[in-house]
Amino acid sequence: MILIIGILAAVAIPNFINQTGKAKDGAAKVLVRAAETAAESYATDHSGAYTGMSIAELQAIEPTLKEKSSAELVTAEAKGANSYIVEAQATGSGHTFAIERKATGELARTCEPEEKGGCPAGGSW
Repeated sequence: MILIIGILAAVAIPNFINQTGKAKDGAAKVLVRAAETAAESYATDHSGAYTGMSIAELQAIEPTLKEKSSAELVTAEAKGANSYIVEAQATGSGHTFAIERKATGELARTCEPEEKGGCPAGGSW
């Protein structure tokens, strides 16, 4: 009987841990998407420019960006008047998910490390 319970635990615990990591990666994706929306609101309030954007500025627009239990916003910066990057990191795994707006308006969604948790092969989500 104890042997059966041990075998079941050996199978179930790693699966549970993997699912927990994927959930935190999902929280990081939600957080970075909320930061993207806040960045667009920031630009609306600043004549269409992202210059001066920061984590604190985005948190003032969207207070839920202060959340740190499952994921944390680690980067929010302008890369020019018409471009920016926002990045969130999942707690525990350290996996990162970023959205970069290029000056052309194109969005790039990247993640690291590839093929781990919620980050697919190719590093694009």
